[in-house]
Amino acid sequence: MNTAPAITTHNDGLPAAGFDGLKDVFATHLATAEGGMAFCVYRDGAPLARFYGGRTVRDGGSPAVGAGEAADWSAGTMAVLFSGTKGVVATIAAILVDRGLLDPHATVAAYWPEFAAAGKESVTVAHILSHTVGLVYVDPEPGKNLRYDNRAQAALLAAQAPLWTPGSRVAYHALTYGYLTAELFYRATGKTVGTLFKELVAGPLDLEIHLGLPESLDGRLATVFRSDNYAISTFLQDPVRRKIVDRMYGQSLTGTGDPFNSVEMRRAEMASGGGIATADAMAALYSVLAAPAAALVSAETLAAATTTWAEGVDAVNDRPLRFGLGYELADPLGSYGPVAPAFGHSGAGGGLHGAWPDKNIGFSFLSNEMLSEDQDRRAKDLLAALARTVP
Repeated sequence: MNTAPAITTHNDGLPAAGFDGLKDVFATHLATAEGGMAFCVYRDGAPLARFYGGRTVRDGGSPAVGAGEAADWSAGTMAVLFSGTKGVVATIAAILVDRGLLDPHATVAAYWPEFAAAGKESVTVAHILSHTVGLVYVDPEPGKNLRYDNRAQAALLAAQAPLWTPGSRVAYHALTYGYLTAELFYRATGKTVGTLFKELVAGPLDLEIHLGLPESLDGRLATVFRSDNYAISTFLQDPVRRKIVDRMYGQSLTGTGDPFNSVEMRRAEMASGGGIATADAMAALYSVLAAPAAALVSAETLAAATTTWAEGVDAVNDRPLRFGLGYELADPLGSYGPVAPAFGHSGAGGGLHGAWPDKNIGFSFLSNEMLSEDQDRRAKDLLAALARTVP
């Protein structure tokens, strides 16, 4: 455990008392951390408050192959976003809708004819984006050599029958969301998801967010680790559905090895959980989306993307959910703090990135220490403190 964790802070425009309150919350959580973390708040693409602390490698641990050596967490530190990547992908979808290249009401088969197999001819783009399509795992389960092959996984899903009538239930498509969206975007544009994000978002806004990390940036990457008692799907008690969860995550969070720190993962364009970014970049992205002037997506399209398209108790995980077109929305658990409306996406282990559009605020909590949802209060406490200080 860190005995004297290093903290770097920048107040770029918050009232002093509110900033000090945020710093106290950040320091309290950092005092019990075994790794590092960052919390950044932006408005209109510019910083309001930034906090960095702890270390880029677990206390007593070693860096992953090719990743950065142990160092203090800084503004330049990057980390895996896990499912925070899905908010990045939702932004691509919104831009494609805005440009008339994708229609949420159209059938998937209109873009991807093979997807109509096994009774899926009526499945819509919105069913995929809102986690209601009923394809929560790939069947038959592909070999590990296909783990990072988006197109091969998508081909298997295209031939697969859904577990329920698409649109009738909502359940988090933890990994398959990425395979499905990546192929859908490719069919609509002829470009990979990583190329689209670079051309449509990261490049124009000069953001350090990557779907497919260049080797030249490996040295800035924090090594992710699971806490000793880390667990997933902490709302789930049913043993039958637990087997579904194990199948969903067997090659990632619950399997053997360390895939999320692998060189293969960071090079691949994994649209469900392989994004890599700085906290500053994620906060800046959401602050641009939350800004009154539409820099990336028209107000009309963003409003549609952040309207509730699916909500209810997860049919697999028993967790309450609310989804727009790829974005998570403010939910009964208060995942996005005490402010509504809110949208964004969380990531496994506690990362959270999103926007409070009525306050024109974008925020990002990023850490390399993965905690279980039922034990993790880091982002919630920081957002509660932030809500008390931003007008």
